[in-house]
Amino acid sequence: MSKARTVGVGMDYSPNSKAALRWAADNLIDSGDLIILIHVQPPNADHTRKQLFEDTGSPLVPLEEFREINFSKQYGLTSDPEVLDILDTLSRTKGAKVVAKVYWGDPREKLCDAVEDLKLDTLVVGSRGLGALKRVLLGSVSNHVVTNSSCPVTVVKGNPVSAK
Repeated sequence: MSKARTVGVGMDYSPNSKAALRWAADNLIDSGDLIILIHVQPPNADHTRKQLFEDTGSPLVPLEEFREINFSKQYGLTSDPEVLDILDTLSRTKGAKVVAKVYWGDPREKLCDAVEDLKLDTLVVGSRGLGALKRVLLGSVSNHVVTNSSCPVTVVKGNPVSAK
């Protein structure tokens, strides 16, 4: 029997972050693993819990509390039935423990901080599939995290963004 792991999944409720969560559920999560859904809110977001937890991030929030609409409102998160369904299924069928944590700031930096703070064994993030030029101009969260993280990072690629 393998040792239970702590797996982080970056979540911004985009199709690509949901794809990363689905990939982790289908390919990575085993019985007894701890899954931490990591949300990074913009530094200028003003929600009731930010004043309390801006420096350290929120406490770990269990799935039961994460389901509640009040939780989403307090942290400025989207309540997404698809994400909750994936997490419920992971908890029920694989016996994984699911919690959430919210940070405020630059996603590149905060995801790397989360690896250290939460002692993650691995991190899974989505990628917007930016082309080379857009990646240079806009920056790439996934590229920064892969380059600077102290744990293995899996990037689940999204569909390429079409030029407009």
